[in-house]
Amino acid sequence: MKKLSNYIITVLILLSINFHVSGQADTLVKFCSLNLTTDYISDGQQYISLLNGDEIAEFRATFYGGSTYRIVACSGLSNGNLIFSVYDRERNELFSNRNHKNAPFWDFKFTSTMECIIEAQLDPKGPESGIAILLIGFKQ
Repeated sequence: MKKLSNYIITVLILLSINFHVSGQADTLVKFCSLNLTTDYISDGQQYISLLNGDEIAEFRATFYGGSTYRIVACSGLSNGNLIFSVYDRERNELFSNRNHKNAPFWDFKFTSTMECIIEAQLDPKGPESGIAILLIGFKQ
C-alpha cells in the first residue's frame, strides 16, 4: 500500500511540473509569435526545448526553393536571450543571429529546396536556464 501511495504522489508531482512548463511555454509562444507578423503564415510547428547552461537544442526543417521564410527565436519575455544558427546538411553555417546582436528573427529565401539543421542555445550573458522556442513562417 505504501508503494502505491508513493507512486501516486510521484505521478502527481510529475504531472504538476509538466502542466507548469506547458503553461509557461504557451505564454512564451504567444510572445515569440509577435515577431511572426501578418506577412507570414506559421508552418504549424512549435520547436520547443528546455535548456540548461550551455546545452544546445537541435531542430531540423525543410525549406522549399522559391519561398520566403522567417525563423523566430526567443527564450523568456524579452528578445535577444537566444542564439540560433542555421546550417545545411553538411553543417556549413548559413546564418547565425550571434552575428546580428541576437536578433529575434531572420528572413531568408532559398533558390532550391534544402534540409537545414537549426541549433539554439541560451546567450551566456543571460539566464542559466530557459525554454527555447523557434517558430517558422512562410511569406504569403
